[in-house]
Amino acid sequence: MAHPVMSTKKRQLEDGASIHKSKKAKVAQDGKKEGKTQQEQPLHHVSNMVVDEVDFPRGGGSTFTPVEVKTIRAEAVKEANEELFKENGLATKAKKQRRKSDVKGKGKATEGGKSEGLRVEHLNYKRITVGLKIFAQVVSIQPLALIVSLPDQLLGHIPITQISAELTSALEHMDDREDDESDAADEEASSRVPDLFEIFHPGEYVRCVVTAIHASGSTENMAGIGRTRDEVERASRRVELSLVPDQVNEGVAKSDLKAGFTLPASVKSVEDHGYILNLGILDVSGFLSFKDASKTFGDSPKLHVGRILDVAVSKLSSNGRTCNVTITPSVVRDASLTEVTSVTSILPGELVQCLITAIVPHGLNIQMLGYFGGTIDKLHLPPGDPADNFKLGKKIKARVLHSIPGAASPRFALSLADHILKMKVKSSENKTENSSAIQEAYPIGTILESAKVVEVVSERGLLVEVQPEVQGFIHISHVSDEHVPSLSSSSGAWKVGTTHRARVTGYFPLDGLLQLSMRPSILEQKFLQVADVQPGELIKGTVKKLTDSALFVSISGNVDGVVFPSHYADITLKQPQKRFRPGATIKCRVLTVDPERKRIALTAKKTLVESDLPVIAKFEDAKVGLVTNAVIFRVDERRLQVEFFNNVKGSISVKEASETAITALSDVFSTGKVVKVRITHVDPEKRNIFASIRQAASSFDSTVADISSVEIGHTVEGVVSEVHKDNVVLTLQPSQVRALVSLKNLANHRGLSVAQLRAALRVGEKLEELVVVTRNPEKGIVIVANRPKSKPTLEHKQPLTMDTIELGQIVGGRILRHHRNGTLVKLSSQISGTLHPTDVSDNFETGNPFPNIDSLVKAAVISINKEKKHLTLSTRASRLDPTKDHPIVDPELLSLSTLKVGQSVRGFIKSIAEHGLFVTLGRDVDTRVQIKELFDDYVKDWKSRFQVNQLVKGRILSVNPEKKQVEMTFRSGDLARSTKPSLSLSDLHEGQKIEGRVKKIEAYGLFIEIEGSKLTGLCHKSELSDNADADVTLALRSYREGDHVKAIVHSIDKEKHRISLGLKPSYFSEEDLVELGEEAEKDSEVLGVVDDADEEMSDAEVGSPDSDAEPSASEDEQDEDDAMAVDVDMSTIFSSKPQTSSAPVPVPSLQLQGGFQWSGALGQDDAQDSDSSGESDDEEAAGKKKKKKRKEIEKDLTADLQTKMPESNADFERLLLGSPNSSYLWIQYMSFQLQLSEVEKAREIAKRALRTINFREEQEKLNVWIALLNLENIYGTDESLEVAFKDAARHNDSKTIHLRLASIFEQSEKYEKAKEQFQRTAKKFGQSSKVWTQFGEFYLKRGELEEARKLLPRSLQSLEKRKHLKTISKFAQLEYKFGEPERGKTIFEGIIDSHPKRWDLWLIYMDMEASQNDIQSLRNLFDRVLAHKMTSHKAKSFFKKWLGLEKRLGDDEGVEAVKRRAIEWTQRAANNSEE
Repeated sequence: MAHPVMSTKKRQLEDGASIHKSKKAKVAQDGKKEGKTQQEQPLHHVSNMVVDEVDFPRGGGSTFTPVEVKTIRAEAVKEANEELFKENGLATKAKKQRRKSDVKGKGKATEGGKSEGLRVEHLNYKRITVGLKIFAQVVSIQPLALIVSLPDQLLGHIPITQISAELTSALEHMDDREDDESDAADEEASSRVPDLFEIFHPGEYVRCVVTAIHASGSTENMAGIGRTRDEVERASRRVELSLVPDQVNEGVAKSDLKAGFTLPASVKSVEDHGYILNLGILDVSGFLSFKDASKTFGDSPKLHVGRILDVAVSKLSSNGRTCNVTITPSVVRDASLTEVTSVTSILPGELVQCLITAIVPHGLNIQMLGYFGGTIDKLHLPPGDPADNFKLGKKIKARVLHSIPGAASPRFALSLADHILKMKVKSSENKTENSSAIQEAYPIGTILESAKVVEVVSERGLLVEVQPEVQGFIHISHVSDEHVPSLSSSSGAWKVGTTHRARVTGYFPLDGLLQLSMRPSILEQKFLQVADVQPGELIKGTVKKLTDSALFVSISGNVDGVVFPSHYADITLKQPQKRFRPGATIKCRVLTVDPERKRIALTAKKTLVESDLPVIAKFEDAKVGLVTNAVIFRVDERRLQVEFFNNVKGSISVKEASETAITALSDVFSTGKVVKVRITHVDPEKRNIFASIRQAASSFDSTVADISSVEIGHTVEGVVSEVHKDNVVLTLQPSQVRALVSLKNLANHRGLSVAQLRAALRVGEKLEELVVVTRNPEKGIVIVANRPKSKPTLEHKQPLTMDTIELGQIVGGRILRHHRNGTLVKLSSQISGTLHPTDVSDNFETGNPFPNIDSLVKAAVISINKEKKHLTLSTRASRLDPTKDHPIVDPELLSLSTLKVGQSVRGFIKSIAEHGLFVTLGRDVDTRVQIKELFDDYVKDWKSRFQVNQLVKGRILSVNPEKKQVEMTFRSGDLARSTKPSLSLSDLHEGQKIEGRVKKIEAYGLFIEIEGSKLTGLCHKSELSDNADADVTLALRSYREGDHVKAIVHSIDKEKHRISLGLKPSYFSEEDLVELGEEAEKDSEVLGVVDDADEEMSDAEVGSPDSDAEPSASEDEQDEDDAMAVDVDMSTIFSSKPQTSSAPVPVPSLQLQGGFQWSGALGQDDAQDSDSSGESDDEEAAGKKKKKKRKEIEKDLTADLQTKMPESNADFERLLLGSPNSSYLWIQYMSFQLQLSEVEKAREIAKRALRTINFREEQEKLNVWIALLNLENIYGTDESLEVAFKDAARHNDSKTIHLRLASIFEQSEKYEKAKEQFQRTAKKFGQSSKVWTQFGEFYLKRGELEEARKLLPRSLQSLEKRKHLKTISKFAQLEYKFGEPERGKTIFEGIIDSHPKRWDLWLIYMDMEASQNDIQSLRNLFDRVLAHKMTSHKAKSFFKKWLGLEKRLGDDEGVEAVKRRAIEWTQRAANNSEE
């Protein structure tokens, strides 16, 4: 600094401000002489002070007169305050030192070389001492105490007996005053004992003195406050304060009573012209004139005796006995103190003249009244940097908050906060006049999304900025739910500059701060205070405890509710302890809320909890005609007294209590009974509500109303008054006539189900566009209905008749329905047409073969049947506009003659039979695809690959115009194999190389079925390998039934019809293998299902080298995955549009795999099958009988089912009789109900399925549970989904259900719920690796990479050590798939570095690298792994994998290099074994 630090005394300040001294200090500090310009700034401050203090004598002194100085010193001696003399000595010593330093050229600021100012100290409950005088602000007013806010975020209370001596005396004589009635009315008004809320108001500033300090937890039953759950009141109990002027003004001398001095006073008595005040100063009384009082309080009644007033001295009478005062707020607020006779005369709340002596990190140091030291906390400074806003030596006016306890010399804490200087409530914006208080701008419970940390007090908490004029304080205990020992301003999550989410939990009015919390548990709380709870609200709570008098329920955080015994249930419970157990969840409805008493009453009566009737929570809610529930609380002789919510009461007369006559109400009704009532009359003046039980009954017929103003056909509108099972009762506007409308009519009009509409309708809702259809004058009601929706119409230039329609004519119609031959189109009232799927579009892939029902189409007439008045239509562009040249991908096939062998055609699957498929190619052209012609490879479960109406592509094998039979194939290759005759035994010869399929495996060899024939040969086990020492048993195990092989014919025994085959590799050359590969690749055209690229790839991956790209899962994981497989079907079952392989083709919701056929074409298929039976191979007679019998049974069953799709519940019930354990059927049944919007029935079917399916069929039950979860997710509520989820978790593997629910949320794009479910699952099943990896995959799929990566270290803390490696590997694989492959590579490098012999992890690493198509990286990996010592079997597997990857990703040189490396490795291994 360019000048020494200013001391706390004027004499030191003047000495330290000398020009010469400042210059020398600068030289001594820097070791060199500074320029003149650098010296000017500190001199500027000093010169200002000297000019301002004109009476500063050069040799030191004071602004006090000699008489005042003498008085001060006498007081000091009297109080034995030696510290003042010591400091005078220090000042003299410092002065001498400075004079010596002038000669020596060395400067010291103070004794000991101190250069820091006074530390800004904070109050806490431990530092507050009895007798401390402190400034406070009223927070709330209790009946027997005031709750006040103290500086530094502290609270205190002032008992009613510590307000004033006059008020205490009045309380003691209260009984005597009540007996005395002789006083005048105005005297009674002023002398009666006032309530505290009459003489104080929240936000008022008061001057207090501490009378007692209580330890934490020792104030539970304190008088004046009582027991409470309110945190503010609880905290205020620790400090007890007093406002009694005799205590607060103790130490104030009569000589201090000068104009400008303010102090508290109490009203002692009321005289003729004003009030006599008790100032608490010996021999002096105060006087306040009525005139002066009226300026502040207006024409309000006289002030109560004992009331505390803040007054400013006007003048002291000449005799010194009376002091005239004023209470004008502006005068009291602006009155400043310039001098006092003693330090004890300085009261809290005084506005004093100060001089800034130092700017310290946490505020300012000041010199007060030219003599006393003081500090101002940064919290009590204007916004901004103190160094920018204030300068040393500047004069300011600040308000005293309190003296600093424990200081060696008298010091005070002061405030420059705007709201304290102006003695007003802290507002959200100080600049505007109409700005609201922070309590109104930020109510308790408000969530602040970005609170910025501006200051960190390591042991106390955080100071945050909410907006430029508003700050908040977060105590260290509310920073996190976990314990935080200390905070840092430069590091950590809560450093200065960081922003956080916080919630308002309270206020510190005096400091002008919001009380905030960042604890997640508080941020998530639904209710923070009692006032947040609304009467009638449905809540879920936890049973806290049950006593003889009540049940206590925890609702949210520290908000509790109470259920009284009369509201335990609809009936009286004899043993409530069996129903209400501590910790159990309970569903209640809020009965009453009393914010003042912090009390919430609840009801657990089932009738009230589950009721959908409107709630009356205040008198204004009661409307005539409203039907609601009420509870009887008293039964009189002629009347029932009932209670609604929130203490709203009503009455029911005896004649309105029942339809029948009642002799005694007490015989029928009991206290606590819930009754449904209708409001019949409301008296706003007397606030009476009259209700009726009789009129609330559904059978009640109201008084017949006059409906003459409403005629049939009138368009009316009405308001819903009641909702019944089948009808809605309306009150028509403005006629007030009662009307009925059918729920079905409303549901059809709105496109909803009846159940959905009933749930959506609310009493008071307005319905418009209603038409009167029936009148009933006798009952005084009318029946109305919605206007029917007009369907779109097509205008024809002239009426359509069979005589006027011509071929090629363009007509318009509406789609009626779909049938087995296509789509039925209605053209007019008498004419309809059929649109075949193959006539919809010139390109089957882009067209929709089954247009939506009720949609309009424009079509061309291609055939006319006048007898049946039926047309055949086409919507092909080439038919609609034949003049233009349209691209035709799929031409029309009008007859079999247009088909040629080898021709590629596309069509739609018509039906699926036991022996293959039937495909429709045109209106009159169908073809058959036998099972053997479906796939190039053997596929066991072939039916699951196809579905009716699926678009397929194939080639024509044969055409028989006479029998009208067409054969088609989906297989690739030469068609000659299918048309040429089968091979016979005579066609084979020894040495011939043939292809076949393994038919059976025995211990002695393989039976191979020769391709292109029904011949079977035996390959003995000795003919499997060229190695004579090889284990042939192991070689046999390497084959599976259905494997394709190439064999050579060894011998043929024609007599015994036996063929001996060989499979040794030496029998075949490389050319044979090459030819085989070329034949397979000869026809590259993709036949079969016309599908997207993904599904083609999935089919092609069978047996391909690409299958190595995915690491193999463990058996446990595969089992878990199988358990999840049902979810794939769920996504389609509950979707509005069925998903098919060909996008535009709709598929019925019920798809029976391998079961009954609903297409109705089975009989036709059998006929065609019998016609083509000559082409099939001969079988044994016994086999024929069994087959025939089985087919007869099937035929009978399908005939019984009437060969049609299931269109009713009966159809499904018939199916379920045969397959009660099939989850597939049950789920399709649920889907059928959902299509009818019968959500409740679908739920019942699910529950019925769970009861019906055998308990051993765990997988089938799991499928139904998951279907139920999907249903609740889409159609249910959060509560119903939670109930279903908990039931599913109890009856199945809990982890599987938890993961499935998370997956369901994710698939339905409810990502926040999915995240919460994953977190819930990870918390419950933290020991499961799969849970963590699926959680990580969820984050990665959404692009939240950092969140996913945080899971790995978290998971390792929860998982067993044996699962660590597996989990790390999974996360690395996820990085490759969804994150950053480079990061995944880094993780794998760490794994194989620490576990070099885990060959399985090496293989997974290689698979992941292969997915990146980086062959060089793979070569490096193989080089590294083969450098390790391993068995020849394992080395062989690595070389085989390497060779496959080189062929796929590398080049010929790479392939050769692998072969060379394999030979080298084998030789080296052999040499090592010999050594």
